[in-house]
Amino acid sequence: MGSFQLEDFAAGWIGGELGPGWEGEGEGAPPPSTPHPGGAASVIVGHPLDTVKVFGFFKGMSFPLASIAVYNSAVFGVFSNTQRFLSQHHCREPGASPSGTLSDLLLASMVAGVVSVGLGTPVDLIKIRLQMQTQPFQEANLGLRPGAMTLGKPPVYQGPVDCIATIVRTEGLAGMYRGVGAMLLRDVPGYCLYFIPYVFLNDWITPEACTGPSLCAVWLAGGMAGAISWGTATPMDVVKSRLQADGVYLNKYKGVLDCISQSYQKEGLKVFFRGIAVNTVRGFPMSAAMFLGYEFSLQAIRGDHAVTSP
Repeated sequence: MGSFQLEDFAAGWIGGELGPGWEGEGEGAPPPSTPHPGGAASVIVGHPLDTVKVFGFFKGMSFPLASIAVYNSAVFGVFSNTQRFLSQHHCREPGASPSGTLSDLLLASMVAGVVSVGLGTPVDLIKIRLQMQTQPFQEANLGLRPGAMTLGKPPVYQGPVDCIATIVRTEGLAGMYRGVGAMLLRDVPGYCLYFIPYVFLNDWITPEACTGPSLCAVWLAGGMAGAISWGTATPMDVVKSRLQADGVYLNKYKGVLDCISQSYQKEGLKVFFRGIAVNTVRGFPMSAAMFLGYEFSLQAIRGDHAVTSP
C-alpha cells in the first residue's frame, strides 16, 4: 500500500473518540464523540464523569455526538498517514535505523494536534457556550460572580446555528477561534502524550510471537494513554475553557498569559489542576473504548486478522 490510506480516515470516523482535545475543565463541558458504535460507547462511558460536578449527567450530548465524526476522522487519518509517510521516507535513507521511530511519532502527533486545533476550536467554543446556559456553573469554575448567570435569564443562544451566527455577528470570524492559543498549547503536547504512549505500550504489552496486539493490549494501552494525556492536559484546558467562556457574560481576559495571571492571583496554583482527577479517571475508559473502536474498525475495513496500531 502507498503512504496515503483512506482507511485510517474511515476507521477514525467509525470508531474514533477524542484525545486531550475535548475534556473540558471538569466543569460540565461534555466530550464530543462519534455517533457510531466505538465513539458512542466511549462518550456514554465518559460523559457522566465529565459532568459530575454539575447537574444533569447527560445534558449536552446531542451537539457533541452530531459534530465529532469529521474531527475524529481527520485526527486519526492525519496522524496515521503522517507517521506512515515519515517511516517510509526514513526507510529509503541510507543507513536508516529504527531510532527514527520516536521522532516520527512525535512529528505525526504534533501535526495531528495542529489539525485538531484548526477543526476543533470552533466546535469546542460552541460546546462551551451552549453548555454554559444549560448548566449552572459555580463561581469557582469560570471565575464568574454568583449572580453573573442565573437560570431565570433567557438563553443567549437558541442552538448551535444561532450560537455560530451570534458569535460571527458580534465577534467576527476570528471570534470562532477564541482560545486558539491555549488549545495549541494543550493539544500539540497533549496528542504527543496520547499517541506515543499508546504505540509504545501496545508494543511492550504484545508478545513478540503475536502478529498484532490483542484486544486486551489495545484496551490497556489505550486506557493508559488517555489517562496520561488527559491528566497532563488539565492545566491548559482550564485556561482554554475560561477563555472560551469569556465574552458571554463578562470580558475578563486579554489572552492566555492574562488568563493564567488572573487565575493564579485570585485562586492560586491549585486552580490549574481543578478537575484533574475526573479527567484522568474518565480518560481511561473513554480512550480504551476509542482505540478499540478505531483498531477493530480498521481491521474490519482492511480485512486483516490482526489488529494494526495507528
